[in-house]
Amino acid sequence: MARIGFVGVGNMGGPMARNLLKAGHSVKVFDLSAVAVAQCVAAGGEAAATAAEAASNVGIVVSMLPKGDHVRAVYLGDNGILAAAGQGTLFIDCSTIDVATARDVEKSAAAAGMTMVDAPVSGGVGGAEAGTLTFMVGGNMGGFEAAKPVLEAMGKNIVHTGGPGNGQAAKICNNMILGISMIGVCEAFVLAEKLGLEHQTMFDIVSTASGQCWSLTTYCPVPGPVPTSPANNGYKPGFSAQNMLKDLHLSQDAADGFGASTELGKAAMDLYESYVSGEGKEADFSGIVNMIRKS
Repeated sequence: MARIGFVGVGNMGGPMARNLLKAGHSVKVFDLSAVAVAQCVAAGGEAAATAAEAASNVGIVVSMLPKGDHVRAVYLGDNGILAAAGQGTLFIDCSTIDVATARDVEKSAAAAGMTMVDAPVSGGVGGAEAGTLTFMVGGNMGGFEAAKPVLEAMGKNIVHTGGPGNGQAAKICNNMILGISMIGVCEAFVLAEKLGLEHQTMFDIVSTASGQCWSLTTYCPVPGPVPTSPANNGYKPGFSAQNMLKDLHLSQDAADGFGASTELGKAAMDLYESYVSGEGKEADFSGIVNMIRKS
């Protein structure tokens, strides 16, 4: 079993770290939240006082951080985890960040004699807790093969997407589709309501017809048809509207930087911007159906 440092054990990283412990790995954790660290320690983990301490005397470091700026700050510089780690340490960054930052940090890791992959996840907090996440892994094949046994303790679908930064590219494209398709499903249900169709009738038809998609069948945005969706739990976030907006911003930054036209992605970003600035700040991203109802 591996000795692993884990930096960032919040809503997503915490369950991931605990699944590594369940798999028999030794895990040393750091987070700015003392409560988050304590939860991992209660599950058998070891607390580290700093990110650099979490990265020292381990063979593998996993990170789950909010933004690209945080990844740069944690990894780079004299007090960064690249400097603190032993030669040959494997780094697995599971944050969802911009492609340019992922590639820059992976380049710095290689220059320091380390192996690094970017491995953002899909599956939300529920997937993190159940150990059923999908990992989209960018980096060389050697890094992917080295990271795979660790990722398999936290997920069920581990996909190599190509070179450095390609994991982030896959995540950004996937979540742009998600943001767009959720809006389409919400608009269709609101129209169905106005036309006199019941939610369950609408669901029964569309879930087996050409409009079928994940946003409908797994994460239906109206109460009733899918008992496990946030719509049946007051729209409490499994995946928050703020996180959806963050990922849509990443998609548009990438589109601008690489010369792609993504008009629906931009429209989705603008709509979520309005939602988050209003009633959706603390809600699940599927709760945008309520904003669409009122518009």
